[in-house]
Amino acid sequence: MPKHKRGNSEGSIYRMQDGRWRAAVTCKDANGSPKRKTFTAATRHEVQGELAKALRDLQLGIPIVSEKQTVERFLSHWLEQIIKNQVRPKTLRTYSDLVKLHISPGIGHIALGKLSPQQVREFLNVKLASGLSPRTVKHLLVTLRGALAVAVKDGQIPRNAAALVDPPRVPRSEHQVFTPDQAREFLTAAKGNRLEALFTVAVSLGMREGEILGLKWSDVDLDAGMLTVRAALQRVNKRLTLVEPKSARSWRPIELPAVAVSALRHHQARQDQERIWAGSQWKETGHVFTTRHGTALDARDMLRSYYKLIGRKARRRVKEPQQPEPAPRRFPVLRFHDLRHSAATLLLAQGVSAKYITELLGHSQVSFTMQTYAHVLKESQQQVASKMDDILNPAPVATSVATKLVSGMVN
Repeated sequence: MPKHKRGNSEGSIYRMQDGRWRAAVTCKDANGSPKRKTFTAATRHEVQGELAKALRDLQLGIPIVSEKQTVERFLSHWLEQIIKNQVRPKTLRTYSDLVKLHISPGIGHIALGKLSPQQVREFLNVKLASGLSPRTVKHLLVTLRGALAVAVKDGQIPRNAAALVDPPRVPRSEHQVFTPDQAREFLTAAKGNRLEALFTVAVSLGMREGEILGLKWSDVDLDAGMLTVRAALQRVNKRLTLVEPKSARSWRPIELPAVAVSALRHHQARQDQERIWAGSQWKETGHVFTTRHGTALDARDMLRSYYKLIGRKARRRVKEPQQPEPAPRRFPVLRFHDLRHSAATLLLAQGVSAKYITELLGHSQVSFTMQTYAHVLKESQQQVASKMDDILNPAPVATSVATKLVSGMVN
């Protein structure tokens, strides 16, 4: 009888010269080209199990993964070859820090194809136990999910282990914001400050820090009362650089309220005077908010001025307020980013639609705005409901007035 020859997808097992056993199977890579996969183990039984699993995966259309590539090696490839070309420099730096400081030291040694949901879950729990905040741990999971999604798409792993793990519960924290009286008090305190217009824009328009600092006069039309967000200023490789806005929706026109137009006109006149004083040392950049020599304004310098104004020492890059110094003013000590939240909250409290707020802030979806400011929307809805009662059911009010009149006559 003729000897049966194994097909390309049947696999083979043989013993090597050093005594170990090896199984081999031929499959196709992502481009459809034939590729030979091998599995090596100390015993025939072990390698036979690996081969059987590989053949099952082939039957189900699941790619056969290589155990040579580690999680750390793939994450390096993901950062350098993929995500680097898709996000802004500041976002890339955040991803890089999460990978290099946490993910790679924790699970980077594990073979990419062998990473399991259990290992991911245990890694996250270790990070929580070490004192890392639930929000940061959630960012670790989201980063890992995004990277592994690419590995699945490339056919390097059959499933995304991180996508099967639930994130830790992040305690909901309400934003600290200005009340209308506090917002007015803050702008009154900013009167005469060199960056008065910057603070006015932040409170009245809710623009992001980088968007304000990246604003150019060519983006502003004071006669028409409009400005357009086209870029953001970030520090990239130790240099201030204009980058694209955070998202496609962040590129947006904004109608200026009169208070912002007035503040920007005064600021423009002040800048013209500074240009004269600086003389040959002035460097024309076209930025709305600059140093005294015309160059782009660093966020650190702006924050130093802001925290001095509200009665608190500025730290280098402030994430959360430290113990605030006693301030004689009536407004609370907020992060600069909270001015953005204040703008949204003040408008929502006045009944402005969530859709308009979404467009003003440059959010990607109305649902995100509604989720972020749910507590304010609830209060606005209650006020609207009360007003509707006044319109459609005035009887209780009329009855109350009539009762008082009768009571007065009796007395």
